[in-house]
Amino acid sequence: MSDQPNNLAKITLRMLPFSDAASEDLPMSQLLRLSLFQISVGMAAVMLLGTLNRVMIVELSVPAFLVAFMIALPVLIAPFRALLGFRSDTYRSAIGWKRIPYLWFGTLWQMGGLAIMPMSLLVLSGQTYYQVPFAGEVLAALAFLMTGLGMHMTQTAGLALAADRATDETRPRVVALLYVMFLIGMGVSAVIVGFLLKDFSSLKLIQVVQGTAVATILLNLVALWKQERIAPMSKAERAAPRPKFREAWADFAAGGQAGRLIAVVALGTLGFNMQDVLLEPYGGEILGLSVSATTLLTAMWAAGALVGFALAARWLSAKADPYRMAGRGLLVGVCAFCAVIFAAPLNSSALFFAGAAGIGLGGGLFSVATLTAAMTMPARGMAGRGLALGAWGAAQATAAGLGVAIGGSVRDIINAAALQGNLGEALASPSTGYSVVYHVEIALLFLTLIVLGPLVRFGRSQITNPSEDNRKIGLADFPT
Repeated sequence: MSDQPNNLAKITLRMLPFSDAASEDLPMSQLLRLSLFQISVGMAAVMLLGTLNRVMIVELSVPAFLVAFMIALPVLIAPFRALLGFRSDTYRSAIGWKRIPYLWFGTLWQMGGLAIMPMSLLVLSGQTYYQVPFAGEVLAALAFLMTGLGMHMTQTAGLALAADRATDETRPRVVALLYVMFLIGMGVSAVIVGFLLKDFSSLKLIQVVQGTAVATILLNLVALWKQERIAPMSKAERAAPRPKFREAWADFAAGGQAGRLIAVVALGTLGFNMQDVLLEPYGGEILGLSVSATTLLTAMWAAGALVGFALAARWLSAKADPYRMAGRGLLVGVCAFCAVIFAAPLNSSALFFAGAAGIGLGGGLFSVATLTAAMTMPARGMAGRGLALGAWGAAQATAAGLGVAIGGSVRDIINAAALQGNLGEALASPSTGYSVVYHVEIALLFLTLIVLGPLVRFGRSQITNPSEDNRKIGLADFPT
């Protein structure tokens, strides 16, 4: 009878996803509560990139180029994530908190941007009583910038806090769990917001977007409650000069091939994300799929990504090399893009959907592997986890935004030339532009593999030849 509870606990660990991500310092209840910040960030991402994108163009008749500019504004904030992470590493306060203040102010920025956004969009669409030149453009840009800044600040500080509290053994599974929560936040909020805005009106838009702002602050308040220990600092400690960002970055780079890892993240993300706005049009225009069929692509991509996160958590918990795992994700991505390319000449929707799932699987493996590598990269004491996570987030978010813009532009330029006959009779097809983008993505993934190669050797040498200097980022220097 005494073995029954132990056996039950073992069965639970095997059956429940990510149940082994908890540790003594970060129990499952606190981990799930902390992960709510990812739900709020996913919710804001859906509002910016999905719902408001369509509402601005279709219902509010805002010019498409202006919509593209507004959606691209949050990407301009992304390069500052490394600086935000570094500031959270070195923040000085009387009670010793580092991450919570950045989580809180990120929440305020995110909520504030969403709160003023619906009225800004109505002004932008021309629904005004007093005509003030450029008022709509300025207000909408401010709303998108505030929301983007809040999302980047919240996610960087939240991931750093989770990495601080997790152990070396549980950290990979914590990373995978947080990414799953981000996907869940996007999926659930997309369904809810889509249902609420089914019968569109200006009043309904204001209610839904401002309701999202209220949900943001409630979720993040619950997430950050009692998540960071109080460690009072003396007045002298608070008055001591902070390390400079330039010095911390040099320390981070000197500790473990940081520049090469950031290049891998940027190139790989660019390779995976150029197709973001092209998969559904490709299925509809080239393969003749219905609207309901192409909407399943997002589900297939998300299912592949979830499988990727689960595999990543399993392999990393078995001490797999994250650099090798990133390579597996890149190879899966190459095969997935080949399937998407061959779906058109074979007229195979099954191959197309398999390719979409493969893109999600490869991208999921690559994202978790590179994020884990950034969090566990050796350093010499000045660079904390916030800097590493911020650098990863900056490269990832910037490359994702650029990838979407480049992918759409290349498709339009190539198709215009192809349909005019400038590329020859054999290429005078609307599928040419899509095919060129997918081939460019395959080339980028192969280039990423080339850049990744030395990191695989570097990771192996760190495993086979450990030293006292090879310790995790900020483990001793920045306790929580």
